[in-house]
Amino acid sequence: MRENNRTQLLIRSLIGFFIAGVAQAVEEPKKPNIIVIYTDDQGYGDVSALNPEAKFQTPNLDKLVKEGISFTNGHSADTVCTPSRYGLLTGRYPWRTEYKTGVLGAEAICMIPDGRMTLASLLKENGYHTAMVGKWHLGMQFPGEPGKRDWTKPVLDMPLDKGFDYFYGIPASLNFGILAWFEGRYAVVPPTLYTNKKKNPRYLDYRIMPPYREDADNSEDYLSEKMKGFEVAPDFIDNQCLTRFTDKSIEWMKGKATEAKSGNPFFLYLPYTSPHYPVCPLPEFQGQGEAGPYGEFMIETDYHVGRILKFLQDEGLEEDTLIVYTSDNGPEKSWADRIQTTGHDSRGGFQGGKRSPYEGGHRVPFLVRWPAGIEQPGRACNEVIGQTDLLGTLAELVGADKLPDNAGEDSQSFAKLFYDPDVDFERLPLINRGQESGSYTITEGNWKLILPSGKRKKVELYDLANDPKESNNVAAQHAQKVAELQEKITAIVAKGRTTPGAVQPNDTSYWEELTWMTKEEYIKTASSK
Repeated sequence: MRENNRTQLLIRSLIGFFIAGVAQAVEEPKKPNIIVIYTDDQGYGDVSALNPEAKFQTPNLDKLVKEGISFTNGHSADTVCTPSRYGLLTGRYPWRTEYKTGVLGAEAICMIPDGRMTLASLLKENGYHTAMVGKWHLGMQFPGEPGKRDWTKPVLDMPLDKGFDYFYGIPASLNFGILAWFEGRYAVVPPTLYTNKKKNPRYLDYRIMPPYREDADNSEDYLSEKMKGFEVAPDFIDNQCLTRFTDKSIEWMKGKATEAKSGNPFFLYLPYTSPHYPVCPLPEFQGQGEAGPYGEFMIETDYHVGRILKFLQDEGLEEDTLIVYTSDNGPEKSWADRIQTTGHDSRGGFQGGKRSPYEGGHRVPFLVRWPAGIEQPGRACNEVIGQTDLLGTLAELVGADKLPDNAGEDSQSFAKLFYDPDVDFERLPLINRGQESGSYTITEGNWKLILPSGKRKKVELYDLANDPKESNNVAAQHAQKVAELQEKITAIVAKGRTTPGAVQPNDTSYWEELTWMTKEEYIKTASSK
């Protein structure tokens, strides 16, 4: 009888251990490696799988579409570079900061203050190795003043202070100094020479390439007679950005591959400089496609994405790596010329482009691929999501879904869309802003309201389900919907957050662009429960 009891106890113990193990496995799923590839000024129509009329092919981006989810209603946080990058990394709308308009130069106080949670700091706290390779454009502080630099001293207030373990890249867009390849806190080759924008013989923009000068004076070789020269390193050439960023990304990931296979994942933020000006595809891509140099530049971008995909496959990391591919805003104004000259519409048929409050300004490619985690890959999802939602989504994926009240205030997780194609999901109202007029927009479901600001004097309401090109303003016919959406955007702006939680202060008080509400209404709404 005792033996029988011992046997039963043993069986119960084994069952208990088994159940505990299963429970632990359910509670602690394997964390994926995460790569966020962020392009610059790429429109929705610049992915051939999303645009049947595209005049060039992007087979590697199409692979992400076919093997993942294409979020066809995905939006950048703003319609220009710097604020969109802030929103992507922090899960907070950029207009909540002191920077209400425009973009930063290379040298500025970083838009992300120390202590503000970012994708990198969140993931680092959850066991990830973190790296940023590419274009930063959120502000850095360099040693000394122009002409009096001490490049033996470190760069401060930069990616290594915002949660990243490793940094290789450039400070900002190529139309801003300082232009050099930075690794860690130091320029690999110091930017001790000067240059300015030079004519691009193949496109309507400019080039940054030798010869460079030893002083900041201009000459007939430069486009602008009034601009002082950019600080530039002797080895810097604009058309090397994509190659160098991809090389360094692969080099860094290769150093983390063994650990990643053992359960110590990595996070790579890879913001490319293409297809932003200067449009400068390498010679081997010239002549490809039917959209001129711009199309060639996108083909080169696609090629480098393919290099990343091949590395993951060769290293056996493909299944457990989540890739997010998206852009900081819609296409630059040259989209109109491309339609006329080549028939290629970078906007994908939407109205407006970069800086515009219309869909073409902020509805961008938004592709997610994760072989081990996505059910029914190859599907399109038309639910409204924003780039600010990445913080909440990744927090949920790594088991840190309860964010502090002062982090990711505008970040709503869409992780459940990975697992269940039929899940009931509705994003809280999404806010966008058009830089060209300072107009704020709110989208809830199929309805989009554009509020007046600056030269834009009228309220506009669009039913995006029936009018995705925003050609028919129905505000007069739906006054109640206008009032309802206006009340919601007022609350989201004034209370400092979209998501549930404690009211958070914006970094400034009431500002003039909030034309639809008074200062008193702002204060009253912010203080209401």
